[in-house]
Amino acid sequence: MKGFLLFTTLLAALVTSAQTVTIKKVELAGEKVIVHYDLDDNSPGREYQLNLYASKDNYATPLTKVKGDIGAEVKPGVDRKIEWAVKEEYGPYKGKIALEIKGSVFVAFVKFQDFGTDRSYKRGKSYNLNLKSGSPNPIHVELYKGGQRVSGEMNHPNNGAYSLSVPSTAKPGKDYRIKISDSKNSEAVVYSPYFKVKPKLPLLVKVLPVLAIGGAVAALAGGKKSPKEEGNGTEILVPDLPGN
Repeated sequence: MKGFLLFTTLLAALVTSAQTVTIKKVELAGEKVIVHYDLDDNSPGREYQLNLYASKDNYATPLTKVKGDIGAEVKPGVDRKIEWAVKEEYGPYKGKIALEIKGSVFVAFVKFQDFGTDRSYKRGKSYNLNLKSGSPNPIHVELYKGGQRVSGEMNHPNNGAYSLSVPSTAKPGKDYRIKISDSKNSEAVVYSPYFKVKPKLPLLVKVLPVLAIGGAVAALAGGKKSPKEEGNGTEILVPDLPGN
């Protein structure tokens, strides 16, 4: 990306003092920025909520076009990686930019329970989701296809249940997932695994009746001879009608 300069001096911060984040390397790969870091923590089983920020808005809002070891439930370890699609986030950005990782110990405000990625999710139908509530705050539940929001409900009670309605206009695809965010904390976000949305009726079922009607019309049309067919050596037999 021409005109884009990334500061090599990056910042990293955790709310708790017993853990550290060390950024090892940052690389520019085409239109994406790859951040390599280590997250050290001696407490077994602890997970973290991490977000990536940029100096463009003075580190005010978490970047959204990110994937990898970022977001909720990040486990400590070495050689963790964040991939940021800078062009998707900022467009044809030119200039200097610095990045910062901020985080805290993750306390789940909600969790998906036995989410079925192999389930057949169909357009125009609803599915009951089982959620484990960890906060009294209402939640925002949104359906995404790739990076595009398809539908959603704001301020749904965090009571452990939600009925997901797949719009009948949703396009079939394998890149659907559910985003749940805490209505009181914009940084508390969890995603379901990716799943597939299919048409409500298979394409073959929709096409067959059309083919059957077309065949019937063809059969009826072939019951008589046109003047052009008279005498051309091709005989089309017409069965006698009753009473003839």
